[in-house]
Amino acid sequence: MREPGTMELDPSGDGVALDETRRLIASNKVEGTAVYDRKGEHLGSVYNFMVDKVTGQVAYAVLSFGGFLGFGESYHPVPWKALTYDLRLGGYVIDIDAGTLAEAPRHGPDEDPFTDPSYGGRLDDYYGGRAPTI
Repeated sequence: MREPGTMELDPSGDGVALDETRRLIASNKVEGTAVYDRKGEHLGSVYNFMVDKVTGQVAYAVLSFGGFLGFGESYHPVPWKALTYDLRLGGYVIDIDAGTLAEAPRHGPDEDPFTDPSYGGRLDDYYGGRAPTI
């Protein structure tokens, strides 16, 4: 049995870390993490995140927002730098309210807006240039 909160390697695997450290976390543990506004109200959850291939830095967290049981959900990329982790809530906090998020650039489950080179610019414009460029 491995200690919780460690990056001990899976002895039955190919040297793959199973958990997290104080500063690092596996991507599959970030996906599904709740996102709250500054008042502590639940906005959605992290669906996935977009990583810059050149720098290796996370550029955007794509939040799933709205819907019920996966139907009617929309996906809203927000600048990764706009999220902070709150240990008390056990999730990420963003300084944005549900109404502002609802009006933000978004896409549906079967769309891939990042194939459009101008999409990152629209995100930058909406979030006031806080988002890194792609």
